[in-house]
Amino acid sequence: MQINLLYCIFRAGTKIVYHLKNKTKMKKIGSLVIAIFLVLNTFAQKDAGHDEAIALVKAGMSKVAMDNCDEAIKDFNAAMQKDPKCLDAYLKRAFCYSKNGNFQAAIDDYTKVIELKPDNSYAYVSRGSAKNKLKMFKEAMADFDKALQLKPDDCEAYNNRGFAKKGLGDDDGACKDWHYSKKKGNDEAKIILQNNRCK
Repeated sequence: MQINLLYCIFRAGTKIVYHLKNKTKMKKIGSLVIAIFLVLNTFAQKDAGHDEAIALVKAGMSKVAMDNCDEAIKDFNAAMQKDPKCLDAYLKRAFCYSKNGNFQAAIDDYTKVIELKPDNSYAYVSRGSAKNKLKMFKEAMADFDKALQLKPDDCEAYNNRGFAKKGLGDDDGACKDWHYSKKKGNDEAKIILQNNRCK
């Protein structure tokens, strides 16, 4: 339907130029209509690229479900070629990189997500978690703090910030974060508190 509409606009513009080509004012109108057509056509192409990217992400996730991240990454790469701004492709590829132990690559993908969508709290938490794995505790703390600014009751951010604090030698601060998460009803925090003998 959208292509038909664009075609009609284009035809209308060319007819105006053809029949009234000696009139400068109408020439400008015809050119404007053609310009509008070209812009709308560009948007249509972008939408098609995004739809193809989402389909590839879904195909990749089906492979993740079968524990085949290596093949899934290929789908996510292809999705990014179709739509370089496809957040899901970067998020899912980062997940696979982390699962494969390639934490720096995961950090790079989460950073890209943050560049595209600065208010994505999940990307900050996930990037911080990857930094924890690389013992980049100070940098991870900054990510968890930012995530909590965006989403103040994010228990996953509190749990992971606790590990960053523990990595920096702040055991009391770590336990405080885990206790807060537990207070919010997070079951994982209960296990973490037990394992770390927090009072």
